Amino acid sequence: MTVADRQAAYSGTKEVPENLAFDDARLAQWLAPRIPGFSGPLGVRQFKGGQSNPTYLLTTPTRRYVLRRKPPGKLLASAHAVDREFRVLSALHKQGFPVAEPLAYCEDDAVIGTAFYVMAHADGRVLWVPSLPESNPTERAAIYDAMNETIARLHAFDPGDIGLSDFGRPEGYVARQVKRWSEQYRSSETQDIPEMNRVMAWLPDHVPPTSRPALVHGDFRLDNLILHRTEPKVMAVIDWELATIGDPNADFVYHCMTWIMPAEKGGGTGSLVNQDLAALGIPALDDYIAAYAKRMNLTEIPHLETLFAYNFFRLAAILQGIVGRVRDGTASNENAAAMANEVRPLAAAAWSWAQKAGAS
Repeated sequence: MTVADRQAAYSGTKEVPENLAFDDARLAQWLAPRIPGFSGPLGVRQFKGGQSNPTYLLTTPTRRYVLRRKPPGKLLASAHAVDREFRVLSALHKQGFPVAEPLAYCEDDAVIGTAFYVMAHADGRVLWVPSLPESNPTERAAIYDAMNETIARLHAFDPGDIGLSDFGRPEGYVARQVKRWSEQYRSSETQDIPEMNRVMAWLPDHVPPTSRPALVHGDFRLDNLILHRTEPKVMAVIDWELATIGDPNADFVYHCMTWIMPAEKGGGTGSLVNQDLAALGIPALDDYIAAYAKRMNLTEIPHLETLFAYNFFRLAAILQGIVGRVRDGTASNENAAAMANEVRPLAAAAWSWAQKAGAS
């Protein structure tokens, strides 16, 4: 997939496919008494970019909204937690953190078939190519600094101070994540990947301790941000499905994988590999890590190699879950099948970083 193809493939909306459609009138009837000022008629289209929880653009004559729902059909255990998304959005919106305003949550499957929530529409840019080909060095540098500042701001919150003290268990976070994603990888496995088997065997005995409890996003990257239309400013961080209380260092290292991501094999992960970062105005990985560490009053990110191994493993497992949904007929994105090509390179990268951390 070329740079232009990637931006086009994941940008904008499309007609809602039959397997993800619902009764628009029934939804409008449910929303009218719950969202102040809501008035139909209601138009519904699906965003192209969502991989896990189907995401829809709702339009009325006076306002636009966004709906996120659990997909229908067979689902992996503990996945697609739209109730948790709504809760974390509610907490962060009260703090002035850049998220879309959450408006209504529904757990009644009778309305559209699965649980869902509705939030305000954040009007801005979603950029899917990390090299930002339509930009310039000054703006690129500012966008990357805004990303760095935003994730540091997220990790600076004390979960208890914002009403999220019970949102997760920080101790043993990475160990539990390794267990969870190993189980979910096995349940959606479609091919044998030796490197994945090796890293899953190695990680449980080598996970680092949680650095300190913090709210973590779980999938913080450029294309999960809505940027201002004309300014290098983060308007909203989106896709909070994997948010919990966990290890901020692990969360940040996941964000850093963009710099060393294996070249694309046709799916959805972007990469800065083989780019002239200095010419583009994008910070080198070491400089980006140093900027975050300074913001967090750290001298370094400890256990860096192990955290890269863990995060490449975790992403491979997440993408394998998408492949499993293709197999089961519940995938929400027409590009989901291409993710199968990315799992093996990610597993190889995970094992390579594990070897750098001492695995043999």
